[in-house]
Amino acid sequence: MSTILSIILLTASVAIITVLILLQKQFEEQFSSNADDIDLVLGAQGSPLQLILSSVYQIDAPPGNIDYTEAKTWMQHPFVKTAIPLAFGDNYLGFKIVGTTPKYLDKFGAKIESGTVFKNNFEVVVGSEIATKLNIKVGATFFGSHGDAKEGEKHEEAAYKVVGIASKTGKVIDNLILSNIQSVWAMHDTHEHAPVHGEEGHVHGEDEEHHADTVNSEEGKEITAVLLKFRNKMGIVLWPRLIAQNTKMQAASPAIEINRLFTLFGIGLEALTYLAYGIMLISGISIFIALFNTLKERKYEFALLRVNGASRLQLLKLVIIESLVLCIIGFIFGTVLGRVALLFISQSSDEAFKIAFDPFGFVWEKEGVLFIITIFVGVLAAVIPAVKAYRLNISKVLANA
Repeated sequence: MSTILSIILLTASVAIITVLILLQKQFEEQFSSNADDIDLVLGAQGSPLQLILSSVYQIDAPPGNIDYTEAKTWMQHPFVKTAIPLAFGDNYLGFKIVGTTPKYLDKFGAKIESGTVFKNNFEVVVGSEIATKLNIKVGATFFGSHGDAKEGEKHEEAAYKVVGIASKTGKVIDNLILSNIQSVWAMHDTHEHAPVHGEEGHVHGEDEEHHADTVNSEEGKEITAVLLKFRNKMGIVLWPRLIAQNTKMQAASPAIEINRLFTLFGIGLEALTYLAYGIMLISGISIFIALFNTLKERKYEFALLRVNGASRLQLLKLVIIESLVLCIIGFIFGTVLGRVALLFISQSSDEAFKIAFDPFGFVWEKEGVLFIITIFVGVLAAVIPAVKAYRLNISKVLANA
């Protein structure tokens, strides 16, 4: 029982540390890769972290909208190398529909696997994860729902048509539905002008022409954010203050905000890591107690081994090897259990935030260090029992048998 308890404690500590190692590594990799080639995000005033999370990682509601005409002035600035506008508003079964330009696909290195890029209003390109999960093919049509919640009010005035499926990138774009910005404007403009119950379902004559002009016009239209990349670093330094002083918008830096997030995230991970190493220390003490008690029970056996020609060194090795076997079993079980736990974490985070983790990934450096620490705990736990076995007085033990 004491041996089983030792293995369970060691398994638990290794599992917790394994989960933390994989989570931290993959979390940082995903956040860094999604923010590549984005120097600043232009958006509504409010929390800069909220702006970054909503616009870059699609895991929060945006702080508000900004005027497209005003944003366009800054997008066309000589300092700016690329500017990718984003417009949110709808979703399909919980997956965001994002109004943008084909440059957004290029930014993430996504190719069109089948079909073509969106060109006309209500044409969409679907991310690879959505296409797999919902079994969507080119040519399919669907109605979007208002807002971020999949239970939101359906826009049945116009259907989106799937014209392309994007290739898998392992980034945020895999869980997005992309259209042109005019589609988002047209959808909400149509919704605002939708007839009340009992009226005809479409607009006639001059009203229809006026409605078409309104949709295609940029005047008074809003977008959610703009992803900016500059020609030189001067823009990154100057623009946050310039934007704040001269407009009702803000320019937030993904690098600064994500470092702040990692600092907060890191405090929690550090506390959990200390807890896991504490459990590992307790498991080491448990192994020591198990070996010490076993030694008391097996001293006659050891004495007989000595009588039959076993050396002191062989008894020493026997006890240390026993401890190491326990630690290796605990490490293997812990590594497997940690990955099973990460699989469940990945499923829930994928549903809630569209962020998935790979339970089969390895962080060789850190997991290698964890293995060495586990072996060290085993050796340390075996030292006193091994020395006692080494110093065993054969005649005294056999005389008391």
